[in-house]
Amino acid sequence: MSYEKVLQAQRFVIGTKQTVKALREGNVQELIVANDAEPKVTAKIVDEALLLNVPVLYVESMKKLGKACGIEVGAAAVAIIR
Repeated sequence: MSYEKVLQAQRFVIGTKQTVKALREGNVQELIVANDAEPKVTAKIVDEALLLNVPVLYVESMKKLGKACGIEVGAAAVAIIR
């Protein structure tokens, strides 16, 4: 499951702004997006990832994704960095 990928990742960025920046720099290996995040928040990063042929994985919960990242709040998107 994708939560484990985040737990095992050595480097990742959290949040939409940082993820878009990492995508544009070509540093993203995989993008993980929470299904319960607002589509208007995640649409830009998903589109950018698909444009750059970066795999997009979906998880069910922002709260669980945030917890997997070690933060107290939910995370709409996490990019695993090369």
